Amino acid sequence: MNAEIRSERIHANGLDFHVDTCGDGDRFALCLHGFPEIGYSWRHQLPLLASLGYRVWAPDLRGFGQSDKPKGVRQYAFEHLVDDVAALIDASGAKETTLLAHDWGVMLASQIAFHQVRPLSRLVLFNGAAIGMQAETGFSFSGLRRIAYAIFFQLPFLPERMLAAGNYRAIRDSFTGRMAGRPHRISAEDVRVFQKAMARPGALTGGINYYRAQIFGGGFRRIFQLGFPQIQTPTLILWGEDDPVLIPSTIGRAEELIPDLTLRFLPGVGHWIQQEAPEEVNEMLAAWLTDQPVPGSATLSSTTD
Repeated sequence: MNAEIRSERIHANGLDFHVDTCGDGDRFALCLHGFPEIGYSWRHQLPLLASLGYRVWAPDLRGFGQSDKPKGVRQYAFEHLVDDVAALIDASGAKETTLLAHDWGVMLASQIAFHQVRPLSRLVLFNGAAIGMQAETGFSFSGLRRIAYAIFFQLPFLPERMLAAGNYRAIRDSFTGRMAGRPHRISAEDVRVFQKAMARPGALTGGINYYRAQIFGGGFRRIFQLGFPQIQTPTLILWGEDDPVLIPSTIGRAEELIPDLTLRFLPGVGHWIQQEAPEEVNEMLAAWLTDQPVPGSATLSSTTD
């Protein structure tokens, strides 16, 4: 798995995207990151996928890293974000697409799959808010406590200033603090890559605008209005049990909504699952993509709040 990871510029949906690419296979895999990440977060999976015959793209999404950062909260409405994903698939010219997603990427990938925006051969979701799959309904104190940061992000200017303070200390802490079950697996150099990416002009506002556009901007409300038909695409969900924000109930309805579902929980692993546990993740991913038995358990190892 020593395939070279290259850097390319891909034009799609009127924007220029910086994309990490790997492999030259006939099949296409598109990897969608979350906040505060970039395509680099898939560095452990790109060579694996290339070795399995995939041509892989891991873009910096709209607003992040070296990709374009359109101004204005409305530019980050989920409709534009989903259109970006569809346009990247179109730009690949692929006839067969596997979509992999983490964190915010899961919201986009699940919308593609729910509404068949583009045909997918397979879908892989890692620790992300797949809107419509939550087992919890209504509001609870514990639930509000977990998303307090997202409410804070609705304020103008102040979130950017706080995240930038101390040479982007908050970005470092997000990878090395309570969000990570195995913070030692994310090196200081890895953290500096993410800090540098978020320090690019407009990147903090671009990333935070994902939250602003969906919460107070009405994006989540419009997603619910569209509804949640069953996802007919074969789907693998890999979930780090020790994620303190996106707890397992985030996908509590997955078995109801996805008839062809393979689910595996990784104990001791936090939010940054594909970076914290690349060996386990890659073993499970390779087995599933080659129709072999997937190791690991579909049952939580312990009770999670």
